[in-house]
Amino acid sequence: MRMPFAVGTIAAIALITSSITPIAAWAEPSHAIAMQGEPALPADFQHLPFVNPDARQGGTMRYGVYGSFDNLNPVIVRGALTTARGIWFDRQFGNLVFEPLMQRSPDEPFTMYGLLAETVETDPERSFVEFRLNPDAKFSDGKPVRPEDVLFTIDMLREHGRPFYANWLRPATTIEKVGDHGIRFTFDETADRETPLLISGLPVLPEHAFDRETFERTTLKPVIGSGPYVIDDVRPGQQITYRKNPDYWGADLPIKQGYDNYETIVIDYYRDSNAQFEAFKKGNSFVYLEGDPAHWRTAYDFPAVADGRVVKETFETGAPSNMLGFVFNTRRDKFADRNVRRALAMLFDFEWANENLYYGAYQRTASFFQNSELSSAGIPASEAEKALLEPYPDAVSSDVMDGSYEPTVSDGSGADRTVLREALRLLKEAGYDFQGRTLVGEGGRPLSFEILTQSPEQERMALAFQRTLSRLGIEVSIRTVDDSQYQARKNAYDFDLIITTYSASLSPGAEQVNRWGSDSRDIEGFYNFAGTADPAIDALIKAMVSARSREDFVTAVRAYDRVLVSGHYVIPLFHLPEQRLARWSFIKHPETTPLYGYQLPSFWREEN
Repeated sequence: MRMPFAVGTIAAIALITSSITPIAAWAEPSHAIAMQGEPALPADFQHLPFVNPDARQGGTMRYGVYGSFDNLNPVIVRGALTTARGIWFDRQFGNLVFEPLMQRSPDEPFTMYGLLAETVETDPERSFVEFRLNPDAKFSDGKPVRPEDVLFTIDMLREHGRPFYANWLRPATTIEKVGDHGIRFTFDETADRETPLLISGLPVLPEHAFDRETFERTTLKPVIGSGPYVIDDVRPGQQITYRKNPDYWGADLPIKQGYDNYETIVIDYYRDSNAQFEAFKKGNSFVYLEGDPAHWRTAYDFPAVADGRVVKETFETGAPSNMLGFVFNTRRDKFADRNVRRALAMLFDFEWANENLYYGAYQRTASFFQNSELSSAGIPASEAEKALLEPYPDAVSSDVMDGSYEPTVSDGSGADRTVLREALRLLKEAGYDFQGRTLVGEGGRPLSFEILTQSPEQERMALAFQRTLSRLGIEVSIRTVDDSQYQARKNAYDFDLIITTYSASLSPGAEQVNRWGSDSRDIEGFYNFAGTADPAIDALIKAMVSARSREDFVTAVRAYDRVLVSGHYVIPLFHLPEQRLARWSFIKHPETTPLYGYQLPSFWREEN
């Protein structure tokens, strides 16, 4: 339900109601809030368990990234995909400039600890959430962080922000200032248990540093935030430099101990991955996040590795493996039939690709939450799962329901006749047959499609798939485009198949609506690349975000996983069993790896 007043009036109404006493609730203000259960750390915790609170301070960190940038406002729709890295919502480099009300712990499934907000309060039903801002919180220009800044931010996010912000805020029917430092959100019936946590993760922007009239425009003027760094230098499309704010207000907070250890952070942009790696080899960047096992095995034969100046490391995590796959755009008629998608998925020869392209380093992915308690792979559905799925009898295949499903296993030849025959059987049942050497459907139209790729690595995977498909007379073209074209076509859902990665966590929630929910199917710029609009998916997302106990949550996610797997919207590819990273030896990291894997903002430089 939308707010009962026009966008842009929140701040005015809130100031009028600033003296309102909040509705009484038995809940007490807390230092943290968890999705289910209680936060792992007490109110008097000194630092997160995995960090080194005595990490050396100072020096310069240099990162290298692929791509370009032309925008420094990271929350607007325009320029969303070409915003400079590190400013905000950067899963690798952290939030250097803007900060959220509360900070997520990477060592728990989903728990938020106070940052800009000193405390959080809610009720058992989570019908509201109230934050008390830390009175010491300041922006980098010295001005205090006020409830009015939160209200301004919400106005801007709703009017000009990326679509997921509006989704997070949709249940908030009333937003009001409470006293000098409080801000209260009251929700309607569409809210769920995740809503307060999502809102606690919103950035807070300084009202005095932005112009409402021009907010939606991209900018290369350095923005002001409350974070530990300020933007020091900008070379559009090439480099951005951050300098540590010596007066950073939050330096002594427990949640910030062991973080933000560099004096300067430089992020260099490279036009291709080869140039990015060559820069790392020369010492122009200091860490390299490796995702290609062939590259990991063959590319590190340079002197700095041999003499120990560059260190190769692997990290074990407790998080689910991400889902990498070919994604069918089911908006295309040719992919509307689930059995057609299933048949085509059978024709990706993982065994051949893994051995011939990747030195056997990968494991096949069978679940959207692989290697975690949330995965349904190899596990029969429980009675509780069956109860959730009962209203949707056709949503889950029998083999997925009983836990016997696994992606097709071939003989590794690239032309397994048994697999080819079974895929052809399914395609014939869907109305396809040979006309000469071409597989055609209704009206003699060939089964043909384009795979859109954006890198040589993706093109290599697509070529392996194309080779097998051609054996059944399926015509496949591969089109590799530059980053801007790729993003534009992906945003407009202008593709047949793409290769993408769905990140996974131990607390999936509202982001699943953006990826798979009916509400996101026809909105450009969302992440519903497959074009799904399935009542079963919608119902299970609701069950996930409404679960109060971890047991109920796991049940809902496993049932949800079964529906996604059964839909064959994605051809699951593969995953590495661990994280891989190379670093120059003077870059150090904590001894303990948290639940979600290494955290670059907790690394430090041993020498200058």
